[in-house]
Amino acid sequence: MAEPQHQIRALHTDSTLTVYQAYAPAIALPAARDGRFPAAWKRDRMTWIKPSFLWMMYRCGWATKEGQERVLAVEISREGFEWALRNACLSHYEQGVHADRAAWQRELRRAPTRVQWDPERDLRLRPLGHRSLQLGLGGEAARRYADEWIVSVTDVTPLAHAVHAQVREGELDAARRLLPDERPYPVADEVLAHLHR
Repeated sequence: MAEPQHQIRALHTDSTLTVYQAYAPAIALPAARDGRFPAAWKRDRMTWIKPSFLWMMYRCGWATKEGQERVLAVEISREGFEWALRNACLSHYEQGVHADRAAWQRELRRAPTRVQWDPERDLRLRPLGHRSLQLGLGGEAARRYADEWIVSVTDVTPLAHAVHAQVREGELDAARRLLPDERPYPVADEVLAHLHR
């Protein structure tokens, strides 16, 4: 059965959802140690969170890109995540979702969060036919994320390296067994209705 084109798949519990971000060690190591972002983390900049581990690996090159050498698994409250979805705007104009380009631009200026649906990735980081959610948090949303939503922060760079090592060896089944258990996230249709066609 084909994957739905727009579906959030994530590691989640009854009360939390895990997202991934990659940072330089100066940000990531204190964040993992203290369970919150350090003062050097900029609350006034847009920050992008990704529920897909493999999309994060694609973005950070298995934690090898400069400034993205450490991968964090950030467990956040489902309440916070769903607030972000309800208050989000698509990062691009989509005919059939927005009345016109001007209406989209007005919405984009007001919205504290942005959504992109990018192709999900396989273990070799090739694009798949279905999409993965990327959620940009700015202004109020970034502050809420850093100060209210975070339940835990874990440095999962060793996991990234372990999965990558198995992929390089051609041991895809072994690599797959190491991946986080990302399942469809149960969210009401009306929460996502304004975020895709």
